[in-house]
Amino acid sequence: MLSRRLFLKSSALIGCSAAAHPLLSPMAFAALPGENRLVVIILRGAMDGLDVFQPYGDSNLRGLRRTLSLGPDGGAADLDGFFALHPALAPLMPLWRSGELAFAPAVSTPYRDQRSHFDGQDLLEAGTGTDVEAMRLRDGWLNRLLQAMPGVQSETAYSVGLDDMRILDGAAPAKSWAPQTRFRLSAQGQRLLADVWHDDPLFRPAGDQAIDIINGNLARIETEAGPTRDAEALARFTADRLNAETRIASFSISGWDSHARQGPVIERALQRLGAAILTLRADLGTNWRRTTVLAMTEFGRTARENGTGGTDHGTGGAMLVAGGNIRGGRAIGGWPGLAEGDLYAGRDLMPLRDIRAHAAWVMRDLFDIPRDVLERSVFPGLDMGDSPRILG
Repeated sequence: MLSRRLFLKSSALIGCSAAAHPLLSPMAFAALPGENRLVVIILRGAMDGLDVFQPYGDSNLRGLRRTLSLGPDGGAADLDGFFALHPALAPLMPLWRSGELAFAPAVSTPYRDQRSHFDGQDLLEAGTGTDVEAMRLRDGWLNRLLQAMPGVQSETAYSVGLDDMRILDGAAPAKSWAPQTRFRLSAQGQRLLADVWHDDPLFRPAGDQAIDIINGNLARIETEAGPTRDAEALARFTADRLNAETRIASFSISGWDSHARQGPVIERALQRLGAAILTLRADLGTNWRRTTVLAMTEFGRTARENGTGGTDHGTGGAMLVAGGNIRGGRAIGGWPGLAEGDLYAGRDLMPLRDIRAHAAWVMRDLFDIPRDVLERSVFPGLDMGDSPRILG
């Protein structure tokens, strides 16, 4: 059976062309009642939270990292006298000072020890405690959130990318699309195709969606050339939908796997993340005041810098939080320390809290979802613990 995704890709044969990009990211959207908005950014490749939010106040850091995470001495911006922000995110410092940026150090999913990107990302997007649960459910935690909310509608967007966003896969209505897609089809061609697929239950819905792209403004979201153009396009498209009926959006930014020469690798990735957040803030306008952004990665990286100037797959990482409705300008949660006896398995930052708990409390406060639903259905087996008071 031909899928809608394959239909849209195959539409190139009738005048549809997608701008190819190796890092093209699918996006997913859903509409629901209310004015609060949630954006989840998946950082694929395991972001090094110790380098993004550098704990230079921990005296053990210098012994673990010779060239990375050197704090203000290395050009990072001091945040609170203990943590410093990587220089590549310096454009976000005004958000920190205005209380629109925060982070949670030492967090992780329940995934441990195997350190596979694919498995880690699956568990992050599935929102389950184990890979067995993830395989059983086969859907994502944002979709399970939608299933728990009355009045949810499918605010249409589309996916034309390399991967699906599992985080929104499931029974609740949600679609996806990636920007920088162009469709060229005359009015006569549209009428001809509509006649062809009119009585076809498979092609008619997908075809109608394609025509919506052609005639709507979704395909006209453009961005200037540059190293952050893809991230800006993702954010611009997201803001466009959030300013309309969409209330939940998710997209991914890749390029965080930094086994060697971490400096330039993470700099490029952070520039893209920073550009995405600033584009969201600018394009959302007054709706930024009702928006929460969670940037999450599958796991952290080793506490020790390796011999090639990089870091390897680890455990504890960090979550970035932004938005006009958060209690920012702070680190959310405690700090486990970097002494030898404090490390997980003698090599990784020890996670102090399940990253799912932070996401659950955000959804509790944004959308008034009952705690038992979050712990039982959205994130099976989760103990949310005490509220981290992420929202203002």
